[in-house]
Amino acid sequence: MLIVDAHLDLSLNAIEWNRDLTKPLGEIRAAESHLKDKPDRGRGTVCLPEMRKAGIGLCVATQLARVERNAWSPLLGWRSQPQAWAMTQAQQVWYQEMEAAGEMTQIRDAAALSAHVALWEAALALDDGSHLNLPVGYVLSLEGADSLVTIEHLQKAHAYGLRALGPAHYGPGVYANGTDATGRMGEAGISLLKEAGRLGLILDATHLCDDAFWQALELYEGPIWASHHNCRSLVDHNRQLSDEMILALAQRGAVIGAAFDAWMLYPGWVRGQTTPEGAGVTLRTVIDHMDHICQLTGSARHVGIGSDLDGCFGTEQTPSDLKSIADLNQLPGLLMERGFTAADIRGVMGGNFLGILGSALG
Repeated sequence: MLIVDAHLDLSLNAIEWNRDLTKPLGEIRAAESHLKDKPDRGRGTVCLPEMRKAGIGLCVATQLARVERNAWSPLLGWRSQPQAWAMTQAQQVWYQEMEAAGEMTQIRDAAALSAHVALWEAALALDDGSHLNLPVGYVLSLEGADSLVTIEHLQKAHAYGLRALGPAHYGPGVYANGTDATGRMGEAGISLLKEAGRLGLILDATHLCDDAFWQALELYEGPIWASHHNCRSLVDHNRQLSDEMILALAQRGAVIGAAFDAWMLYPGWVRGQTTPEGAGVTLRTVIDHMDHICQLTGSARHVGIGSDLDGCFGTEQTPSDLKSIADLNQLPGLLMERGFTAADIRGVMGGNFLGILGSALG
């Protein structure tokens, strides 16, 4: 089964974590096992070979570089918008190099999407391992818009293939306030939404603070998704979606990608102290959030996968039965156990996001 993962920070891992994602996972872990600069060193779960092993033939891959004027660490952000823009350009060049090497291929329009999906589905149907040699397709998304020095920079990004945009990340942003912040968008954010709509971008509601979320849904007339989110009613935090938000997104035809970051799956998670094993967080816990959305909206049409794996965390903060992104291929069986139909499972594993992409990229 072709799997679509709607949120992977591949270029961030390659450029800032200095990981060669073309290598086997064990080799990547061994190469950095002696490092202590980041909590997930030696615990990564994502590389291109493991994605192919799982059947993840298509993903939404990000650029990410936010502005954090009070932080001195690049992990937290950059001092200025030009610096942040420069980092996103380094990330973009990495994607280009992956394309040149035959490791990845960028999906910019509906024709390319259809051809790529057909290629992967044909290889997977053969069941002879031929998919292990195929390029992984990616749709380019910008997570947080701080790096856009001007609105014209959004036009430049669209020209090199940007097709989805999340205006905010953590904290106060240049264009919109994000997780742990409050407040509506001002003139800059409204102008950003207008230009994104003109360009036909998919608006990613992920990380928008509550005030900005409702404002964006009111103002934006184009396609919307929430690439990596879980449910506030199960784990109470402003990073999560409330039931009202979930219903509003469903009314817009949006798909919500379930995130696999354990702190978003377990109430009261303490970073560096709580463990997935101790908290009992497993892949079934992720399905709890998926199922809540299904029960709330009345169908499985608004659920997908936006794993966010290796989004600044590793196996110290993933479900205990997930040691590699390849373990996403356990989900169909677990969804079947929960009562999802075969059609539902195809939608969750990729079909639902493919539906939005097919329409938005047309």
